Amino acid sequence: MVLDGLNPEQRRAAETLTGPVCILAGAGSGKTTTITRRIANQVGQGAFEPGAILAVAFTDKAAGELRSRLEALGAGGVPARTFHSAALAQLHALAAEPPGELLPSKALLLRQIGNTLPGAYRFRPAGDLATEIEWAKNRRITPERYVDSLDDGHDPPVPADLMLRVFREYERRKQARNLIDFEDLLGLAIRMYEEDGRALARFQARYRAFTVDEYQDVNLLQQTLLERWLGDRDDLCVVGDDYQSIYGFTGATPAYLLAVQARFPHAVEIRLEENYRSTPEVLALANRLVPELGGAPKVLRATRPPGLEPVVRPFPGPEEEAAFVVERIRALHAEGVPYEETAVLYRVNSRSEDFEAPLAVAGIPFQVRGGAFLRRQAARGVVRLIGRSAETDVAAGVRRAAEAQGFLDVLPDGLGDQELTRQGDLARLVALAAEFDDGERSLTEFAADLERRFGAHGEGRGVHLLTYHRAKGLEFEAVFLPLLQEGELPIRQAKTPEALAEERRLFYVGLTRAKRHVFLTWSAARKPSRFLEEIGARSSVGAGPVRPLNDDPILAALKAWRRERAKADGVPAFVVFHDRTLEEIAGRLPGNLGELAGISGVGPAKLERYGDAVLEAVRCRP
Repeated sequence: MVLDGLNPEQRRAAETLTGPVCILAGAGSGKTTTITRRIANQVGQGAFEPGAILAVAFTDKAAGELRSRLEALGAGGVPARTFHSAALAQLHALAAEPPGELLPSKALLLRQIGNTLPGAYRFRPAGDLATEIEWAKNRRITPERYVDSLDDGHDPPVPADLMLRVFREYERRKQARNLIDFEDLLGLAIRMYEEDGRALARFQARYRAFTVDEYQDVNLLQQTLLERWLGDRDDLCVVGDDYQSIYGFTGATPAYLLAVQARFPHAVEIRLEENYRSTPEVLALANRLVPELGGAPKVLRATRPPGLEPVVRPFPGPEEEAAFVVERIRALHAEGVPYEETAVLYRVNSRSEDFEAPLAVAGIPFQVRGGAFLRRQAARGVVRLIGRSAETDVAAGVRRAAEAQGFLDVLPDGLGDQELTRQGDLARLVALAAEFDDGERSLTEFAADLERRFGAHGEGRGVHLLTYHRAKGLEFEAVFLPLLQEGELPIRQAKTPEALAEERRLFYVGLTRAKRHVFLTWSAARKPSRFLEEIGARSSVGAGPVRPLNDDPILAALKAWRRERAKADGVPAFVVFHDRTLEEIAGRLPGNLGELAGISGVGPAKLERYGDAVLEAVRCRP
């Protein structure tokens, strides 16, 4: 029963009970199914007792999923933990002295330290300072070695001398209060095993086999602890996909996954390439990127039936692009795709408001992973400063408030994602204030307008708005990848080959989140992303914007009808039908409702509401 339903490669992995095993698992290929069946088979066949196996995941949620599946398979006695929770348990059980108190978050401590920095640097988000400290500690870099360890490809969020000051003060305050952070957990466990032979012997007597999920995300600190656990043994199973290694900013690297065969020449290597998530059309697009990804080649093979071709097209500007996204979301929903099965991905959180306002106007519910616009730090700070002011020079008032929050007109290199989001939000607020300013309305009215446009949405259920990083591990029926232009993806700060390679992997992660529908769009006013060229997308649609066929009398008649219908219904024209849908209708000339229903963008609701009128407009062609 444990092996039922597995494909040949999954079964081969599950039946290899001992020795080193490296599973290179492509997106959507059932890696969790494979490793849990393997562990259950190890227990069922008597290769190891349940308590002798340690399964390691990267998040509490993933560890919980492993435990749940193992219990269902009859292997509930196998512990499944994160690296950090495993290290903490081992320190409590084996260390001569208990560790200090665990610091649940670096944010408060680093906010206090960050407030002492000079000038605008005091506004740098504590999260970016924390990420930099984690970057160092995950590479086992101490404050004494920090400055010398910086290379040309890494820019700290504040100048190196200030970052060193923050790092030293953070460690000093932590030590004075007998606190340890999550990186310290791993470091203390490593030191315990290096210095206490009895502790190491006790650990290795209990745990004889290890399984590590998401091995492409291991950093030096985690790898070092894993090596101490193993010693000279080789009962290790690792699973991962180097194509989805996207956490280099924390020190993660796919190098350890790719080096398994070199370290263990007798290791069994298994590639999972059968994809259970996406249609052949979605996978064909993602597979075009494979030659550029390097690493261990994996070409995904679809198990689902054929579906729709991906939509790849530019738009004259960001407004038209956002309008298209909204119109297609509405059309997909009318065709039966739940809002909760739809996602819009972007590179940094500050781009969420590009879609929050259009979705709100259209009455489409949405949820923002990472915080909606008005709940993020920048907007909260500016709204607090403008307060209940009756000042009518809104543009100047908001700019002053933004500058008081550290707003920069020109962004330096080296800003982390959180500071890029904060600066992007401040810039958006300044721009919104300039648009709102008519010399009569006040700052209080501007704050109320922000609340009306952005405040009542972003909670609960609905379309997912999230970054590529937050989308990893998730899947959706429909995925929109807008803003595919240079400076956005790849992000402007990605200048080294390594950074660009990680941006490319982010794009791959975005493509492989989609089950049936994927939309790639960009603004023709900007240079298209180089990744579009790499998958041959630009050449398939042309480098310039798609031009409406304004000289087509049928299209002109359809647009005239749409204009009148939108006016009568009191809605924007794109809510009736998007330009692209009208262009396809004019090109295909449907003769009945059945043929009209076959056109993308004409769902059941629109067919019932507008179908007869559209056919009449087509029949009345000159």
